[in-house]
Amino acid sequence: MRVFDAPRVVDGRRDDVVQDGRIVVADDGTVEAIGDREELDVPSGAERVEFPGRTIVPGFVDAHVHLQGARTLDVEQWMTVPESLAAARATADLRSLAAAGFTSVRDLGSSVGLGLREAVATDEVPGPRVFTSGRAISQTGGHGDVHGAPYERVADGTPLSTLADGADDCRLEARKRIRTGVDCLKIMTTGGVLSERDTPDVRQFTDDEIRAMTREADRVGVDVAAHAQGTAGIVAALENGVSTIEHGFSLDDRCLELLSARDATFVPTLAIMHRITENGDDFGVPEWGLRKSQDAREAHLESVRRAYDADVPIAAGTDFMGPDLVPHGENALEMELFVSEVGMSEMEALQAGTRVAARTLPRDDVGTLAPGNRADFAVLDGDPLADITTVRDVHQTYVDGRRVLA
Repeated sequence: MRVFDAPRVVDGRRDDVVQDGRIVVADDGTVEAIGDREELDVPSGAERVEFPGRTIVPGFVDAHVHLQGARTLDVEQWMTVPESLAAARATADLRSLAAAGFTSVRDLGSSVGLGLREAVATDEVPGPRVFTSGRAISQTGGHGDVHGAPYERVADGTPLSTLADGADDCRLEARKRIRTGVDCLKIMTTGGVLSERDTPDVRQFTDDEIRAMTREADRVGVDVAAHAQGTAGIVAALENGVSTIEHGFSLDDRCLELLSARDATFVPTLAIMHRITENGDDFGVPEWGLRKSQDAREAHLESVRRAYDADVPIAAGTDFMGPDLVPHGENALEMELFVSEVGMSEMEALQAGTRVAARTLPRDDVGTLAPGNRADFAVLDGDPLADITTVRDVHQTYVDGRRVLA
């Protein structure tokens, strides 16, 4: 048994802070107790760890990443990288995520996520818990296709996605993912910023195609995440059974109603849009990607503000992939943007990156520090409730009460 003490402990469940707090962690890696150190005795024989001047918070959760070991934003170039090299680079990205306080991530489109999940779970690779969709599912010519490549090169899929057309084909692709043991499905219901020959407002997949995939997921209790930027694709995704909306550039009243009615989670991925619009030209983002991101930026921010005002659950997810523009390890930027661009309080932003983001995961024992939950937490050098940028200043990260990186 181990005991962790800090001047400030945030459990992620409440809007207050435990001053002079203590977490008691059982030998099985769960939280035994949490509260004021004067009220919680140190169990006999327990190891005690103190963090003077620091803050303990629940481990951060990034609800939208790509663990492909990417070093460029050009998906066509991903196709030239051997899978062994991609996996090796991705293990380095996992270390960066752990060093940044992340204890769980949801990988929404990669060919190596399942292997990484197993390697982390068996303690062969240090990193956050990995939950993965495997490769996403896209229609031919859709956001997950590589438009500039010959069809023969993408017919069997890319590292990001495989192609499916017609309800039967979509059903088969969903079953293939489920057969591999994925934690969720990822589908593309609109075009996107970084796909060359479509746009965010263009809907993709028919109702029958979307339902074919969501019904297969429902039968086995697997959630479905939808890349959905324009209004029509967002509505289609929600009306046909998806669980989370990724990006959501154009949320109208109908979108907000459906998000609430389905108790769906909105993962806006402000961080990648911020980086592309601010610095994309310096990092090789093509002209068409820069133009589409700049055109969508204000509508995107307004959609997130409207969702916030409507009390829609908003989860932190970055869409970071690994290149210099969007490197793993800087993922806490999303929480900072929730404060500076959306108007959340520091506590709300912190909860968006912990408790709310954990809504997207297929388990209910992470995201908060509550008795019986996993002892996943980050130790910060400062107080994030006084200054949200303190989420960057991670001293140590613990999963199951054990320090991830020695």
